Amino acid sequence: MERISLRSRSITILTLALFPTLCAGQPGAAPPSNPAPPTVYSNPRAGADDPRIGLKGGLYDAGEAAFGMQRIATLPKPPGFAPGTDPTAAAAPAQPAADAGGRGGRPAAVSFGSTNSDLAFSGNHLFVGNYNGINFYDIDSPSKIKLRTSILCPGGQGDVSVYGHLLFMSAEAMNGRLDCGTQGNPPPPGYTPPPPPPPAETAAAPGAPGGGRAPRVPPPPSPDRFRGVRIFDISDLAHPKQVAAVQSCRGSHTHSLLVDPKDKDNIYVYISGTGPVRQGEELAGCSGGDPKANPETALFRIDIIKVPLAHPEQAKIVNSPRIFTDTQSGDINGLWKGGSHGEGTQTTSSTNQCHDITIYSALGLAAGACSGNGILLDISDPVNPKRIDAVSDPNYAFWHSANFSNDGKKVLFTDEWGGGGQPRCRATDPMHWGADAIFTLDKRKLTLSSYYKMPAPQTDNENCVAHNGSLIPIPGRDVLVQSWYQGGISVVDFTDASHPYEIAFFDRGPVDSTKRGMGGQWSTYWYNGYIYGSEIARGVDVLKLVPNKYLTQNEIDAASQVHFDELNVQNQPKITWPANFIVARAYVDQLSRSGALAPQRIEQLNTTIGRVEASRSNRKESAQLQAMADSLDKDAPTAKTPSDGDRMRALAAVIRQTTAMRN
Repeated sequence: MERISLRSRSITILTLALFPTLCAGQPGAAPPSNPAPPTVYSNPRAGADDPRIGLKGGLYDAGEAAFGMQRIATLPKPPGFAPGTDPTAAAAPAQPAADAGGRGGRPAAVSFGSTNSDLAFSGNHLFVGNYNGINFYDIDSPSKIKLRTSILCPGGQGDVSVYGHLLFMSAEAMNGRLDCGTQGNPPPPGYTPPPPPPPAETAAAPGAPGGGRAPRVPPPPSPDRFRGVRIFDISDLAHPKQVAAVQSCRGSHTHSLLVDPKDKDNIYVYISGTGPVRQGEELAGCSGGDPKANPETALFRIDIIKVPLAHPEQAKIVNSPRIFTDTQSGDINGLWKGGSHGEGTQTTSSTNQCHDITIYSALGLAAGACSGNGILLDISDPVNPKRIDAVSDPNYAFWHSANFSNDGKKVLFTDEWGGGGQPRCRATDPMHWGADAIFTLDKRKLTLSSYYKMPAPQTDNENCVAHNGSLIPIPGRDVLVQSWYQGGISVVDFTDASHPYEIAFFDRGPVDSTKRGMGGQWSTYWYNGYIYGSEIARGVDVLKLVPNKYLTQNEIDAASQVHFDELNVQNQPKITWPANFIVARAYVDQLSRSGALAPQRIEQLNTTIGRVEASRSNRKESAQLQAMADSLDKDAPTAKTPSDGDRMRALAAVIRQTTAMRN
């Protein structure tokens, strides 16, 4: 393994190859005619005065619009990930290809280097996945984010997670190699490719990643190819070392860590594979096809890796559960079979895979976004998850990802209509297609409540659809910061599951205003007081929240009271807040905003909290504050909304705990 010193940083070169973005050059589809109206609330489109409309295009000089957010830093992708593949060359945008599009043709893909993908966090370090590998950043001072180390190791997607000194990375592309070599897997001399496989076996449905493309001829088997999950030891961040490479039949498009509180010796990795099934000659036991003809097909399942923490090199797949099975008939193809739901509806992909699974270990549940369905899993036995509910939606093309509310009473699913490379946020696109679907969760059953879509219309040159996000830990509210590719970042409040609304945003103009290029935010996550975005083309963004009419400084400060030692968003942590007056003031602001308490009571609360906070020995004021807590508890059952009642009870509890600690 070669190590190159470059301007005081280290690059561990495991390979160097540019993985092309596949969907950026696909032609844009015409908007649907007469889509069926939604049966639940869908937020309205923004008006013509929205500042996101008409922004100047450009890679590094695009126009920007922000509300309730402020960008404080952007760091371009480093050499080997930026345009060009020489790790010692300066990062510079690639020259755009000649326009091969034309009316009704395929627009030329504009290359801006290899694609940035998902994010993981540990301590003061940020790990950014990329189709070419992983970049490690020092975020000790977020406004001065610095590149620390790069692993150049192509294989597609580059989904990342971190646990202690172990770093996990997904690979599914055909150019991935066990040794992270630079040469890919060329066919042997004289190789003659077989005819393409039947479309029914391999073609993805329109709207899915890769949907609508003709089936591809499988590459020849290679003993060097790697598709699965890599595990690196990052005890020495400057010298990461691959310690395991767990192969799987479909590779790993994404993966999710499961930490079982009952098992301190192992962690588990749920693999979601969306690629074609490998040939048995390349990986024993792999075969595809219809389950009626081949009951052992590698379709219609996920894979579960067990990783012994003391010996991660022994990691292996321990189960491949058939989580889509019809419980009555036993048919492993037991959920959505693919196709249209009827006139005016989407053509939805078949459920033969999961695209992403969000694990909420504290509740023993996982939410799977599984191409044609959203599913709920009982994960109390990590090796044998059981499906306990499944939902479908005629307005969804491809179930992509999921987030739980902190209390586990809501699940927000996303639809990646168009596969991520298409413009699906135009003024002509339905607001309930390519959107979030918000479900309530009661007695382990999911019920659709509403849709939310980033409201500002985008241009035909901007790929845009719902993508990855995380909760912002504002007490008393369910708030998600979310990527929308070139639609930018949108922050949505879904506390009321039936009426979500936008409270903040950040957006740029297109990466190229003259032709379609793949860009925008892939993942946007909150971590310890800041928001980090992996911009596909431009690099890494760091942002912070700023007050506006929907968000107070007290709420921002209360969110910053939450600190994670590690964060893998698909292994969703349970958020708890300290009992202090910073958190109390956030609840007071919310009760003021909603009108749940009269202005006089709000003033009394703020004044008394201030007096108690200023004097540690003011027993009289403390007694008055505790009396106010009693009054809040008394009024909570008759509050204007259930959320206001919850805030009153939470504020009362914080007041009691805080005053008790001070007396």
